[in-house]
Amino acid sequence: MTTARLPLFPLNAVLFPGLVLPLNVFEERYRAMMRELLKSDEDEPRRFVVVAIRDGREIAPTATGMPDTVAAAPPPERAPAEGFGPDPIQTFHRVGCVADAATIRERADGSFEVLATGTTRVRLLSVEASGPYLTAEVEELDEEPPGEDEGDEAGALAEGVLRAFRAYQKRLAGASERSLATGADLPDDPSVISYLVAAATVLDVPTKQRLLQAPDTATRLREELTLLRKETAVIRHLPSLPATDLTRAPTHPN
Repeated sequence: MTTARLPLFPLNAVLFPGLVLPLNVFEERYRAMMRELLKSDEDEPRRFVVVAIRDGREIAPTATGMPDTVAAAPPPERAPAEGFGPDPIQTFHRVGCVADAATIRERADGSFEVLATGTTRVRLLSVEASGPYLTAEVEELDEEPPGEDEGDEAGALAEGVLRAFRAYQKRLAGASERSLATGADLPDDPSVISYLVAAATVLDVPTKQRLLQAPDTATRLREELTLLRKETAVIRHLPSLPATDLTRAPTHPN
């Protein structure tokens, strides 16, 4: 199993492979991480691990969706593990996702705008807090390869999940909203579909985490089908639920 030591970026959110993550980085410990990533050659991947916080909380003085202009006073400098307890690895879910930062742009005030994409699932083996930011030793977490029958099952499940997801979107957005995506706008790979639906469905962090660490695509799709049917049934009885844009992820302040 391939292992590596990478910078660790804890969030109150789950990142899935193939999904885009915008970040607004202003805490010094994460600024230091971005400055280090910028030292690598442009043709080299600028990788860090995004992991969801199990306990504790993200330490950030602003709300999600913080505008480009940040407060004039810099945030207080915090130790790498501050807010995450005496043994940080116990605070995080053990399965995360490697993010590849395609864009890291430093602002005049020293904060950063970052646009990253999830690539590979990894399992945390250890967390180190001796440097300016957290790092983790991780191992790649490959999905269990499907057998011939299981591959056919995943394909059939993916079709069912897409149908259920469209019904969910329609109920959530309301008939007055813009038309739903056509089949041509959606992927046809069952694994990609499983991650896209997991990211786009409005679910709490523990549920999204459970989907991220599902052992294989068929298991993830099977659970998504159950969740979508359940959520759609709930929404059916809440006609005043406000419309939600399922394809837009908020910026995470850090």
